[in-house]
Order: sequence, then C-alpha cells, then structure tokens
Amino acid sequence: MTAPIRVLVCDDQVLVRTGLVTIIDAQPDLEVAGECGDGQAAVDLAARLRPDVVVMDVRMPVLDGIRATALLAGAGVPSPAKVLVVTTFNLDEYVYEALRAGASGFLLKDAPPAQLLHGIRTVAAGAALLAPEVTRQLVGRYASRIRPADGDAPEVSLTPRELEVLRLVADGRSNSEIAATLVISPETVKTFVSRILAKLGLRDRVQAVVYAFRHGLVT
Repeated sequence: MTAPIRVLVCDDQVLVRTGLVTIIDAQPDLEVAGECGDGQAAVDLAARLRPDVVVMDVRMPVLDGIRATALLAGAGVPSPAKVLVVTTFNLDEYVYEALRAGASGFLLKDAPPAQLLHGIRTVAAGAALLAPEVTRQLVGRYASRIRPADGDAPEVSLTPRELEVLRLVADGRSNSEIAATLVISPETVKTFVSRILAKLGLRDRVQAVVYAFRHGLVT
C-alpha cells in the first residue's frame, strides 16, 4: 500500500483548524501529521515532522502565513516544503504574495471539502493548484514588481524551443494547447516542461510563470 500523504495544518482559529483536521483525517490516503496555530510554530513543526504538504492560513499571530511560507518554500530554502495556502481573504494581493513566497496553491476556506482534498493531493503530487490562465492573470497584474531593472539581462540556459514552451506556459496555455500551437504531442510538451523546470531549478508551473515575467520573457 502507498503511504498516506502527511499534512501539517496551520490555522489560528481552533474551530477552523479542527474542521480541517477532521476532513483530512477522514481520508484513507491522507494523514494529519501535526497542527498548530501560528506561522512560527508551522516552521518549527515542519522542520521536525517533514510533512508532504503544509496547509497554511494567512493572517496569524507571531508569524503570518506569507512569511512562514517564504521560510518553508521560498528561494534559497534547501528542502522546500509544499505549501497550500487556505484563507478567508479573496484578495489578489494575498494570492500573489503567497505564490511569490513559494506556495504551490491557494484556496478559500469556503471551498467545498472535495476541493480542499483535491488541492492537497494536487500539491503533494508536485503540481500547481491554480489553473494556468488564473496564474498568468495574477502574476501579470503584478508584473511591474518583478520585472528586472533595465540592463539586468537574465542568464537563460534554455534552448530556443524550451524558451518557446516557457513563453506559452506563461501565457496560460495548457499542455494540449501548447502541443497544438507547436505541432508536437502533449507528451513532448510534458517532457519540455519538466526539462525547463529542472534546468531553472523551479518546482512547478507557477514558479515558471513568475520566472518568465521576472526575466522579461513575456509581455
């Protein structure tokens, strides 16, 4: 049997946290590895428990969820955790900051339990939770913050075809749409995407979109 996905739940509201724990623990393929009520506790527990996914609230005492996510999954973290941010606040700013901090996905607390469970499984599998077009819309809206300064030329070690695929990923295209555009198979697109992520040291498509905007590869 496959080992269950181990989840760390971090939310400062006890009732909400208990609800999340109950929903997650009821699934045969999921297991709550631990729970806590502030971001610093999440960072400490994650270092000790090594969960597969951290479900993280945004507004919390001691250390908020965005800063905790950066410590767990941000740039330069040796063994980044997979973080799914779950919050009551449906603000683009929070979504953007969560993704920039290294989160692999973002959900609202009023999402149905099935969507939460799907999100945990998706993030655990190494995929980004947000649909590509949503990701591009969010990152595009804040692109001015992450574009390089004039003359700051990026060092890109990608082939022309890989750059082409990366630009299409950043444009919100699905694998099948990229395949149709480039007249190649979806399996070949998957291979290109995997190669791009590996070359650039990126975790998922969300980070690839941010990278493309930051390095001026898309407009």
